Amino acid sequence: MNRFDFTPYRRSTVGFDRLFDLLENNARAQQSENYPPFNIERSGEDHYRITLAVAGFKDAEIEITAQQNLLLVAGNKNVEDGEAKQFLHMGIANRNFERRFELADFVRVDNAALADGLLVIDLVREIPDAMKPQKIAINQESNVTKIVDKRAESEGKAA
Repeated sequence: MNRFDFTPYRRSTVGFDRLFDLLENNARAQQSENYPPFNIERSGEDHYRITLAVAGFKDAEIEITAQQNLLLVAGNKNVEDGEAKQFLHMGIANRNFERRFELADFVRVDNAALADGLLVIDLVREIPDAMKPQKIAINQESNVTKIVDKRAESEGKAA
């Protein structure tokens, strides 16, 4: 595993602790997590889609929880005791899972749908109006306050 040392960056930056923690935790989690497989797509400037392959799960067995900066998708497969099955080969994973996705600020879940064994979660980033770039109108010269350099005036009177 490639391991990055963020110590030099931590010493020279302020307020990026969360980012460095996310990178380190993600590197650790990448080793153990590989189920269920998923895709992350960007479908527009502020629109994203996560698609998870959850074959065999019903929508009642999947729980999606959105918290601040975290999306948690958990699948709990109901074990049916009444049916004793003898598998000759079991190639379809039939186990519980928990998948975590760190979300950027102002990203929220817009929609979730389960069809054909694929769980599709649509995300949208909505930046508040107060944080969006604003156009500043340029005033006419008559409205501009003129700044007078008092040093230049006092030097002219002294001469």
